[in-house]
Amino acid sequence: MRVLILGAGVIGTASAWYLARAGHDVTVIDRQPGAGLETSFANGGQISVSHAEPWANPGAPAKILKWLSKEDAPLLFRLRADTAQWSWGLRFLVECLPGRTRDNIAQILNLGLYSRAALRELRTETDIRYDHLERGILHFYTNAAEFEAALEPARVMREFGVDRQVMTRDQCVALEPALGRARDRIVGGTYTSEDESGNAHKFTVELARLSALQGVVFRYGTTIRSLQRAGDRIEGVRVAGSDQREETLRADAYLLALGSWSPLMLRPIGLSIPVYPAKGYSITVPIVDADRAPTVSLTDDEFKLVYSRLGNELRVAGTAELNGYDTGLNPVRCEALVKRTADLFPGFGDLAQARYWTGLRPATPGNVPLIGRSSISNLYFNTGHGTLGWTQACGSGRAIAEILSGRRPDVDFRFLGIDRSAGPVSVEQRRAA
Repeated sequence: MRVLILGAGVIGTASAWYLARAGHDVTVIDRQPGAGLETSFANGGQISVSHAEPWANPGAPAKILKWLSKEDAPLLFRLRADTAQWSWGLRFLVECLPGRTRDNIAQILNLGLYSRAALRELRTETDIRYDHLERGILHFYTNAAEFEAALEPARVMREFGVDRQVMTRDQCVALEPALGRARDRIVGGTYTSEDESGNAHKFTVELARLSALQGVVFRYGTTIRSLQRAGDRIEGVRVAGSDQREETLRADAYLLALGSWSPLMLRPIGLSIPVYPAKGYSITVPIVDADRAPTVSLTDDEFKLVYSRLGNELRVAGTAELNGYDTGLNPVRCEALVKRTADLFPGFGDLAQARYWTGLRPATPGNVPLIGRSSISNLYFNTGHGTLGWTQACGSGRAIAEILSGRRPDVDFRFLGIDRSAGPVSVEQRRAA
């Protein structure tokens, strides 16, 4: 089958790898000059199956109201005259119900476990290098109320198969000595030893190279103008190259992996999906004193920041700002990252050389991505991964390759176009759908 993938981020590239391995003829198009240059470029670096509690949870509405007037708030709604934002926000409130939150945790965990296993298999098979570390992820807390609130989600995660251990202050510092200078402020933590970290951009670039060796064609510098719909099928994708010359690309199946830009591409053909951009920030800091910088990947739950050692640099990322498609760097939010990092790990690195970045995460209201077949018979989705695109990339790519090949992925997840209570999907069923 000829498959055209729209988007060469970590999700689109992982999809290309698994589709090519399944025997399909794959082409990937992206407006950037290379793979992984937008949301995948400078994220937090965590393969964080343990980070499964969605933003939408019973405690979120009160926090969001408190944060509305704070420019450096971890999750900031900038209310706009934007129908998509308000619609997304109302659905977000529904997902805050306890039953919805529990089900979303299960979905996120199941996909995360499946994806982590797929990444490990890929790493064994290819020996791909991307500054990865297998030292687990420690969630630490400097606020007693936040720590108490984290105990129930941790219990639920253990129930679903993720060993998220509760840690004392001393255990946290023993695990990551770089936290010693902040010891008196830490009230506890949770630790998942199986989690990992690594450079998503390096991974995406290298996987694109390996995919090309498998026959995948990458067409960079190619801007998507429109999807061309005829009835219940996509007949082609209108694109323009760097010389602005337009052409129509055709395939048997089309896979949308455009992250936050996915809904904009779908609206002209009459489709709507609950994906909205959540702008995240990161800084990448050269390390000058290795003993003062963490090697265990950390999640600072009070400030909603993550810290990952990537070679000789420390990546600090986090916060979410719902402000449409604005990608400008807000100096107040950038400074909040620098201040918290310097406070926790004084003297670890050269903060004057910090590189700042922002990207738009494609968020669904419940943080559960959209993977599977759309209501158009030959159009498929692999989008809406929010903050967990790097964590879920290999599992999402493997799953969509299975679906396009007429098989049911071996994971309990709400895939689009698949009845979870039914038996395996046959090729005949897929073609008839």
